[in-house]
Amino acid sequence: MSLEVGKKAPDFEAKDQDGNTIRLSDFKGKKVVLYFYPKDNTPGCTAQACNLRDNYDALLDAGYVVLGISPDSEKSHKKFIEKQNLPFPLISDEDKTVHNLYGTWAEKKNFGKTYMGTVRTTFVIDEEGNLAEIIDKVKTKEHSNQILK
Repeated sequence: MSLEVGKKAPDFEAKDQDGNTIRLSDFKGKKVVLYFYPKDNTPGCTAQACNLRDNYDALLDAGYVVLGISPDSEKSHKKFIEKQNLPFPLISDEDKTVHNLYGTWAEKKNFGKTYMGTVRTTFVIDEEGNLAEIIDKVKTKEHSNQILK
């Protein structure tokens, strides 16, 4: 399934860093920033998470709920949140179910090696649960500006 702006965002159910079940459908009536990132505590992912943290009030004022998601474990997410003082939940997708729904688990190339990994992508979802924007060229250090522009 290819996702397009204007289409319904795929609903999902997964656990956050505290083992709470998160469903996209629980946020109907709210705007959601669902951002997929490769790995906790890596330079690019930390820059992205901290940029969202530092601009969290502006995102809240604009009516957004922020949800991060990666293949890391709940335990890894909990440590990342504590270390970086992140005010939003991180969803664990170890089995890549949600990644596959959103097409963010794909073949990547780096230094001549081919491997499967997370394609850094942010989905902005409107109050009706439709895709309002898909940001596939994420600027980790100024990501909030890409969302709030």
